[in-house]
Amino acid sequence: MNREQRKRAEHFHQLHAGPAPLMLPNAWDVASARVIENAGAKAIATTSAGMAWSLGYPDGEQLPVQELLAACRRICHAVTSPVSVDIERGYGRDAEDTGGLVGALIQLGVVGINIEDGVVPGTQTLSHPNVLSERIACVRAVADHHDLPLFINARIDTYVSNDLQPEMRWEETRKRAIAYIDAGADGIFVPGLADSNEIAALARLLSVPLNVYAGYPGASASNELQQLGVRRISLGCGPMQATLAHLANIAREALDEGRYDTMGKAMLTTKEANGWFESMAPDDDHTPYVPYIGMGDGPVAQLMAQPRHNDIELTTRNGVYRAVTRESTSKDQPAWRRLIASVLGDRATLMKVGNR
Repeated sequence: MNREQRKRAEHFHQLHAGPAPLMLPNAWDVASARVIENAGAKAIATTSAGMAWSLGYPDGEQLPVQELLAACRRICHAVTSPVSVDIERGYGRDAEDTGGLVGALIQLGVVGINIEDGVVPGTQTLSHPNVLSERIACVRAVADHHDLPLFINARIDTYVSNDLQPEMRWEETRKRAIAYIDAGADGIFVPGLADSNEIAALARLLSVPLNVYAGYPGASASNELQQLGVRRISLGCGPMQATLAHLANIAREALDEGRYDTMGKAMLTTKEANGWFESMAPDDDHTPYVPYIGMGDGPVAQLMAQPRHNDIELTTRNGVYRAVTRESTSKDQPAWRRLIASVLGDRATLMKVGNR
């Protein structure tokens, strides 16, 4: 891992211990990331919902992983601040799939992730905490392999799920937070946690920074949350919801009244907007190619910054493998060999080069 990315990762950790909580108005594309950075944000964190909506998909891991990677590549290329990516439940069926995705994100320049426990797909039942604990442990191993102090923010959905009675939520949150920290989480995020007494009690309990959600009307101000012990504040999809509502007002005013007053109240000049992107001219020689590797129903994504005929490295839960070219492979080979062959061609195979 290059020294500059490691410095950004270390700086991102330090931002959680600053004099005030780390404020994150979440971004969903390059334009929003540049707006937020230009406004003075010290880091850029993505919103999974906003990113999905901007690309025409509903939230809930419906965004194809290849489009997620492509969007993150553009954001990392556009900003100089540390970038953290919301990967929802981790994509894929198991921890190995999540590890592959995070390995690709790291190679794009990402220095932090947000990963949630959520509910069992198709139900309203909270996932067992062991599921997220295993994914966190795998992600930590992948980050260690890349020698990167990746910031893992573990989201706990006890307060936004209908699976628990209100009186059970704080205690279940406490248990899950301890389990996720033991697995390697650097921060705990509890959307829906709004009671000041419960926030303060959880902040005192945790050995890592507490992150709360403030992307809704009536959320407590930053200084109030700071007094309760909060170290990170996320606006999530709130900024995009507000942006879309503002756009709807502009459109209705123009279509229904033939007026443009709402639009004209606050506009960037074209020179200002263009200035944010003038340094981003594409450079084909340095733009990494991000192929998608599908394993079962879940993605194992691997960045390839070099042509297909070169070796690539694939980090899995079972070790570190290097895909190398060799004589043509047989169709009756194991699935993992055919998987790599589908990316590198039929002369590819895997050679184990180390443990995670």
